[in-house]
Amino acid sequence: MTLKLAIAQLNFVVGDLVGNAKKIVDAARHAYAEGARLLLTPELSIAGYAAEDLFLRPAFTEACDDAVKGIAAALADLKDMVVVVGHPTGGSLRSRSVAVQMRHNAASVIKEGRILETYAKRELPNYQVFDERRYFTPGQGTCVFEAGGVSVGLLICEDAWFDQPAELARESGAEVLAVINASPYHVGKEGERVARMADRARAVGLPLVYAHLVGGQDEVVFDGASFALQADGEVAMQAESFREQVPLVQLERGPRGGVGFMAQPGAIAPPREAEAQLWDALVLGVRDYIGKNGFPGAILGLSGGIDSALVLAIAVDALGKDKVRAVMMPSPYTADISWIDARDMAGRLGVRYDEISIRHTFESFKGALADEFKGRPEDTAEENIQARIRGTLLMGLSNKFGSIVLTTGNKSEMATGYCTLYGDMAGGFAVIKDLLKTTVFALARWRNAHDPYGTGAEPIPERIITRPPSAELRPDQTDQDSLPPYDILDGILARYMQDDEGIDEIIAAGYDRAVVERVARLIRINEYKRRQAPVGIRVTHRSFGKDWRYPITSKFNETAGAQNP
Repeated sequence: MTLKLAIAQLNFVVGDLVGNAKKIVDAARHAYAEGARLLLTPELSIAGYAAEDLFLRPAFTEACDDAVKGIAAALADLKDMVVVVGHPTGGSLRSRSVAVQMRHNAASVIKEGRILETYAKRELPNYQVFDERRYFTPGQGTCVFEAGGVSVGLLICEDAWFDQPAELARESGAEVLAVINASPYHVGKEGERVARMADRARAVGLPLVYAHLVGGQDEVVFDGASFALQADGEVAMQAESFREQVPLVQLERGPRGGVGFMAQPGAIAPPREAEAQLWDALVLGVRDYIGKNGFPGAILGLSGGIDSALVLAIAVDALGKDKVRAVMMPSPYTADISWIDARDMAGRLGVRYDEISIRHTFESFKGALADEFKGRPEDTAEENIQARIRGTLLMGLSNKFGSIVLTTGNKSEMATGYCTLYGDMAGGFAVIKDLLKTTVFALARWRNAHDPYGTGAEPIPERIITRPPSAELRPDQTDQDSLPPYDILDGILARYMQDDEGIDEIIAAGYDRAVVERVARLIRINEYKRRQAPVGIRVTHRSFGKDWRYPITSKFNETAGAQNP
């Protein structure tokens, strides 16, 4: 006995129920023609993940239920074909394991036009970017179904990270675990998933197949890389990351009755370095945000600095040169090398490049404010006027031509407030919002050494990478005039913001107390800026997005604790 199963590692769109259903039907027919008799779709595939408060609207869950019924009807002619569809349900799909009046994160087992069973996810994550307890009620039952002579135990994502759901499935007769997932990417997540699922397979003594979503949705990106594991945790198949695929894997029953995956040449995608995966995540995040929201292209301010250079390279890899426009907006303080390097990079990538001087506009603004500013030295007020002029010009071009403005600020700047509201923060999508400055430099060097999308080797001029970073808003300015060296700053940010280490812990690791306390203070007082920043791509386990929720108004100071007056 053998069972060939397929995984619909596809890029679904939140709310596009018709399009998502068609993708599932097409994948099922393709898999059936290839000999598969079981297709697994990702978690909530019919709705797209995550639909957030759409889940609270009865009309949405009812439409999802109807779409699942439509898929069943559309596949009625595929004899012996079983399809597992992830979807939210409000209870109209009656089932032994789903209470009619509850709303669940569910999956239905479809065969020959009928819905055989609907399983409700038992373990609902409520950490990082997950809010499932806001939307769903935990399920109580188990689901073991038959496909091609094999008993398959169905789990949904978080279920497989806990002991009981898998153990109950095994006790109910499961011979293999099928886990459908929508698990957002962050650096290192792929290896963590495989390791945890290998532990689960070994714990219950069953092979396991992990079907995963791919694609970008607002701030999160899903990386695919679906896989199958033997009962001892050995990888039998792994799909490519960040690519739509319908990979197939075959189960066979051994002479002692147990089942396992057949070894197949080329079934395991070659491992990829972390920088390559990070680059793909950023490219896919840009492509899907712009494509799924219907923008015709992207526009950004190209300054001759490292951040805008990296964003331009990502945008061209994501969209192609014809959909990307770069605008250089020199001020009185812009160095000649910034002009030269910006022109050089735009030429290397072949994008439309324009120069719009803000010198006269800046002088006009200062003139309008001269009486108000009289007797006061020039400071950040004048610096920020320059940034806001640039933001206004970019938004004007965006309004006229429809292209979305990509902002170019990084995580180090967002953390410390080294950014200007309505200036360099003005835009629709923050591509590198979750990259520390040291990562920006590392990724720029990686991209210059690789050409994964064939858009041009070494797109970033070397001088952009090696020169001291500067906002160029006053004469001879560098970032380190206002901030600690980036290797020190980023080390503190990684510990304090990403890993929630306390100030004393960070100091014990060798950092200077005054610097640590200063950085912590900057993070605290700049929450009001971050709250107004555009959405950006999450690539670490803690970003300034859904998984960072701090009050703007707060008197708590960690260095003073409860004694702070």
